[in-house]
Amino acid sequence: MYEIKVNGQTHTLDVAGEMPLLWALRDVIGLIGTKYGCGIAQCGACTVHLNDVPVRSCSVRVADAAGQSVRTIEGLADGERLHPLQRAWIEEDVAQCGYCQAGQIMTAAALLATKPVPTDADIDAAMAGNYCRCGTYIRIRKAIHRAADLATAVYVDAAAGEQA
Repeated sequence: MYEIKVNGQTHTLDVAGEMPLLWALRDVIGLIGTKYGCGIAQCGACTVHLNDVPVRSCSVRVADAAGQSVRTIEGLADGERLHPLQRAWIEEDVAQCGYCQAGQIMTAAALLATKPVPTDADIDAAMAGNYCRCGTYIRIRKAIHRAADLATAVYVDAAAGEQA
């Protein structure tokens, strides 16, 4: 039995410790936003945050995630309020097939958490290794910049005591 906190909720999993976190999230807990892409931690489709650090969930064992905090794409929004990246992804019409997008957004969220106003070089470095079969890389970069602007605007509005 393994306990893992996922998106703020504790789950007790009766699974083999060697099971990849990806399969526990999808098949046991029922959170299907995180996608299987390659199974060897190379494509980024399965990216989630483990203790606020982006990891490839296909290569993290449940036993290694036990007692830790996981955030998936389903936990990125604040209730009904979308995360600035989710809003920007929609506004920039990033997704085509959409398969890689959860992993792209989770990687970008980790970037913005450490670099709230990233440069193109910061974005390229952080997003390297997250592959998009449809080739929407230009829109991804544009959406990350837009999300940084949205997040900054929300912060400024909140600091001024105004509702964002």
